[in-house]
Amino acid sequence: MQLLSFVIPCYHSAATLAAVTRQIRETVRADGRYQYEIILVNDNPADDTWREICRLKQEDPQIFGICMSRNFGQASALMAGYRHVHGDIVVSLDDDGQTPPAEMFRLIDAMDEDTDVVYASYPSKHHSAFRNFGSKVNDWMATWLMGKPKDLYMASYYAARRFIIDEMVKCDNPFPYVDGLAVRSTCRFKNIPIDHQDRTEGESGYTFAKLLRLWLNGFTAFSVKPLRVATVMGMVFSLVGFLFAVIVVVRKIILLDAIDAGWSSIVAIVLLLDGILMMMLGLVGEYVGRMYMTMNKSPQYVIRTTTAAAGTPETEQ
Repeated sequence: MQLLSFVIPCYHSAATLAAVTRQIRETVRADGRYQYEIILVNDNPADDTWREICRLKQEDPQIFGICMSRNFGQASALMAGYRHVHGDIVVSLDDDGQTPPAEMFRLIDAMDEDTDVVYASYPSKHHSAFRNFGSKVNDWMATWLMGKPKDLYMASYYAARRFIIDEMVKCDNPFPYVDGLAVRSTCRFKNIPIDHQDRTEGESGYTFAKLLRLWLNGFTAFSVKPLRVATVMGMVFSLVGFLFAVIVVVRKIILLDAIDAGWSSIVAIVLLLDGILMMMLGLVGEYVGRMYMTMNKSPQYVIRTTTAAAGTPETEQ
């Protein structure tokens, strides 16, 4: 009998984890074709999430809990969970119930011989307008930078073959970008429509700063296209500046036109060009800084503790 591994990054989810794990357990047992394990990764929120994970572990020995030493982000939490899976198929889903576990076999059963990863797609998403905008930016970025198929929607709810996960965890970059690792590992994807549920508790933990960090990880981890764009922009503005200088000289010498002082327009143009220049330098600095942190062996995550294999917590906090 094959084993399914469920990996759930947890952040402020003490109130929802019991329902999510119960639905997983009931759905797998009702199907009868698979065994299961559930890996809950506590990304160190300041609430009772870890205590709840320890309690759930005592109720179900198929649950394994990991507690990070601090908040490393969803991608790092997933990577920590992936390094502890034993299953033939790995299913990633959220901790808030918006990715319904009852629909898992629609993803798993769609994984035929020509498919390695099956993503859920949502005809209607129950996220805020800000979060939906962030998802669209992320989708555009994955298409442009990493060669993701344009018609593929990449969600946090997906099922992947074990060899894909094994390939993904070879990445020890301190700034992991899970979608990019999947695209780099295979070209055999599929989408299955799933109903996106309302949140039963709390609100999304994604802030603008966290979304910006996610976008930067995608921008810098898998492509040098942003640097090439910066180069092209520099060439274009240099050409425009040269042509403008030629026009000014021609008007002054040949047409004997008086050149207006135009200090306001000059200052505006200088500030614009300086802003673009600083943005390009910042982009280059981001690449260099991340290279330095990678060479300095900055950790992708640090595990503070885990639950014991026998079903009792090693430590509680």
